[in-house]
Amino acid sequence: MSRILMLSWEYPPLLVGGLGRHVHALAGALAAAGHEVTVVTRHAPGALLEEHTEGVRVIRAPDDPPAFEVTGGDLLPWAMAFNHTLTRAALRAARGRRYDVVHAHDWLAAHAAVTLRDHLDVPLVATVHATESGRHQGWLPAAHNRTIDDIERWLCAEAARVIVCSQYMRGEVTRLFGVPAERTEVVRNGVDALRWRARPRAVAAARAEHAGPDGPLISFAGRLVYEKGVQHLLAAAPRLRDRFPGLRVVIAGDGPYRAELAGLAGPGVTFAGFLTGHDLTALMAASDCYVVPSIYEPFGMVALEAAAAGTPVAVSSTGGLAEIVEHGVTGVRFAPGEPDALAEAVGSVLGDLEYARALARQARVRVREEYHWPAIAAHTAAVYRGVLPAPAALPDTGTERLLSGRRGPLLDLGQRAVRAAS
Repeated sequence: MSRILMLSWEYPPLLVGGLGRHVHALAGALAAAGHEVTVVTRHAPGALLEEHTEGVRVIRAPDDPPAFEVTGGDLLPWAMAFNHTLTRAALRAARGRRYDVVHAHDWLAAHAAVTLRDHLDVPLVATVHATESGRHQGWLPAAHNRTIDDIERWLCAEAARVIVCSQYMRGEVTRLFGVPAERTEVVRNGVDALRWRARPRAVAAARAEHAGPDGPLISFAGRLVYEKGVQHLLAAAPRLRDRFPGLRVVIAGDGPYRAELAGLAGPGVTFAGFLTGHDLTALMAASDCYVVPSIYEPFGMVALEAAAAGTPVAVSSTGGLAEIVEHGVTGVRFAPGEPDALAEAVGSVLGDLEYARALARQARVRVREEYHWPAIAAHTAAVYRGVLPAPAALPDTGTERLLSGRRGPLLDLGQRAVRAAS
């Protein structure tokens, strides 16, 4: 079993997007399999600085007093300060303990990860959940975007193995950063199917709150940034309302693009803010269709979460989404960035109840069979074993040669002594 020091910039109760949910589920599944897991992450208001939960030791690094304001989307000053406190917290966590591997999630933990690798003298594994180039469709407009791209490239070069969540992302890190295929491993994200089963009463309450009296409900949940493509869902909404009067659209989440999106929204669109836990699960389960209109999506875990909630999904045919949703079987797909195609795909679900139910049933089965966390944790543990040094060979004392029969007379003498004693 491995002793893992895992670094992440988000972890419950502090969640920003899907990365924190991924790290939380992976750490818990590894611990359940018998591995020793320490997660070092950012402190959240009201959370303990150290605790053991779900078999995982969680260390939360508080911010240093100097404040680093994020302006114009430039996270770099804040990220560098965060890496200082993350490194110190991880070094304190490592006192008196031995670890086999450091596992970093994304560029926001890169500097701390490389420092810890060198200090602890253990291999570094990095999971690249997304790239700066991908988030900006290949355009790196500002100096901080280009620096983040350089940090991602550096992290991939320093890591003994790079984990990605899809074949699409394997191609991206190969193309952008020159990571050879033998140093990448595709380990898909997982879903705890039971976690996304909403109680009927909660579903009814969400339906009463968000749906109209005589029309369908469609929803989206995620960080409100350009690459999530919510603008295309809003552009498609009037077409869908023409076909399905009374249709409501709920946008759950927050982010820097919210104000601009609100300016694009028409009648029947509600911005619900950031939802977590049972509220998000209930919204998904109450929806007649869950839409993932991303322009860029390395994997698309939220589509699996909606499927686990029993909701038919419509996703853009891009990135990892194209790999996890089989059109007409486990959901429907549409061309990214095309509101007409989105409206047609969602309309095919809303307009045929039996078709929608069949998609939802098959998707839920697929989630249970192919995306359960114990198997994903086992795959990740195999990546760890692949980077660990081989055990040192014991010095040859002659015992192996004796027992192998290469010293025949001595072996024969020992065998005769055993027979005589018996």
